[in-house]
Amino acid sequence: MKIRGSVAVVRALEDEGVRYTFGIPGTHNIELYDALEDSELIRPVLVTDEQCASFMADAVSRTSDTLGVVNTVPGAGVTHALSGIAEAFMDNIPLLVLTCGVRTDTGKSYQLHDIDQLAILRPVCKEVFHVVSQDDIYHTVRNAIQIARSKTPGPVAVEIPMNHYLNSFDSPGFVYNRPPYIPSLPKSDDMLRAAQMLNESKRPAIYVGNGAKNTPFLLYELAEKLSAPVVTTIQGKGVFPENHELFLWNGFGNSAPSFVSRVMDRCDCLLAIGCRFGEVATASYGINPPENMIHVDINPEVHNANFKARLPIVSDAGSFLRTLSPLVERHPKNTAMIAEIAAGHQQVIAFWESRKSKKGVSPWNFFSTVQKYARDDAIYTTDSGNGTFLAMEMLRLEKPGLFIGPIDYSCMGYSVPAAIGAKLANPDREVIAIAGDGAMLMTGLELLTASNMSIAPVVFVMRDKNLSQISQLQKFTFARDTCTILPDYSTRAFAAAVNAKYFYIPTDGLVEKIIPQALHAAGEGKPVVVEVAIDYTLKTWFTKGILKTNFLRLPWSERVRMTMRSGKRRLQRKKSSPA
Repeated sequence: MKIRGSVAVVRALEDEGVRYTFGIPGTHNIELYDALEDSELIRPVLVTDEQCASFMADAVSRTSDTLGVVNTVPGAGVTHALSGIAEAFMDNIPLLVLTCGVRTDTGKSYQLHDIDQLAILRPVCKEVFHVVSQDDIYHTVRNAIQIARSKTPGPVAVEIPMNHYLNSFDSPGFVYNRPPYIPSLPKSDDMLRAAQMLNESKRPAIYVGNGAKNTPFLLYELAEKLSAPVVTTIQGKGVFPENHELFLWNGFGNSAPSFVSRVMDRCDCLLAIGCRFGEVATASYGINPPENMIHVDINPEVHNANFKARLPIVSDAGSFLRTLSPLVERHPKNTAMIAEIAAGHQQVIAFWESRKSKKGVSPWNFFSTVQKYARDDAIYTTDSGNGTFLAMEMLRLEKPGLFIGPIDYSCMGYSVPAAIGAKLANPDREVIAIAGDGAMLMTGLELLTASNMSIAPVVFVMRDKNLSQISQLQKFTFARDTCTILPDYSTRAFAAAVNAKYFYIPTDGLVEKIIPQALHAAGEGKPVVVEVAIDYTLKTWFTKGILKTNFLRLPWSERVRMTMRSGKRRLQRKKSSPA
């Protein structure tokens, strides 16, 4: 039977359960788009920019059981999408980058869009493939998807030359022989030693990342058995239910409140599961884990990369926890520590409540009200900056997959297209984007895609007319800020231009009124933009932790120099200001 290569691609995607592709058709891949049009299972989504395509595909992978696919033309399509691909790579998100290649059957040079795009993609993909023969198309695409999902997840790129899409060939049939990936069990000696370390500890603690997202019940069970407090990474937010009495914080060390440090400082054995101790998760490595640490991760390369573990174990979280559970002895319930944790959370909330804004919207008032009216299974997408860290600290989520953001690559512009992708993959759930006003300028235009397709996320634009996270760092370090004040724009006019509904929250007094109205309005099938005059005066614990860690890391001479410079500038500003 003769078929076109484009048909083989679509059949491979269908057989792997793909439901959406994201991109912009071009000269080279029009045959693929024609084949996608005939599919009853896959919906090709036209975006305004390929960077947004990669963010949308990323969100589909993070919030559903289907794989996100970026579908690009050669050259410019790839380079435009590169930021989102790198974000998925750094955050370990499975993705298929399906890129077209230039013709290989003409013998001609200097073709349109002709660059070595696989050389560009290789550093931010688990693997890259170039399809040489049409016979290999079906198997290569399916193989790439399996690799993207297995072991440590991440993007995989497949380049298929244009002529393979165009030309018909005698298909060998749609047969895929690669066996499914089965994680190997952890070594029995390691498991016995891990159990012994935990059984002998008096005050164990658990630190979990997104690598443990498929094991919430096993984590819950182990924490209660050990009476161990649980801290998570930022990307692991919700992996352990944050309404549980043993939930401590998203992170520890310098970036957490004092009650978290008091509890963690008493820890005599730390069990770290599915995390890498990366810079963002640790707030610039501002933690001090105990020497008695067990580090479990499926990727052996992360062990001892930043913090030395007494017992590194190569395993996926599920296999490890299932094997460990019967070996661990039940610890007495630490009621005093549980009461200390509860009191600490109450003190934090009281602190937030006492910091009412005099000129705009208080972050705690905003986030607590959003969560009051949003459904329990609402998905929150965040961006790079203050909004991410405020949402991380102030939202309390009960399940994994409810909080997605650009963490380790920290790519601005993520939240809006990610919210569209998440809503597309989860049409019956509320999707709420927390977008900085700077990030909105980068990718907010993608709301045209949402309104055109009747996709209705609610986008809260944190409007302080400033790149506030960087501005705070500059003011602390230099006693002034540079290139952080944004050019003014009308959020109302922007919303009208992309056919979105618009609401405005200028002060705390309107938070309780507008938020439920905005959430309700999204039910009418149009995206909603809510301008929030956020007051970022109060620094997050995360920001304060980063500042403290990096300042104390400097040699004394540099600390003195920076302190004197800041002091001098503040004094000069005070003298020059009108009385």
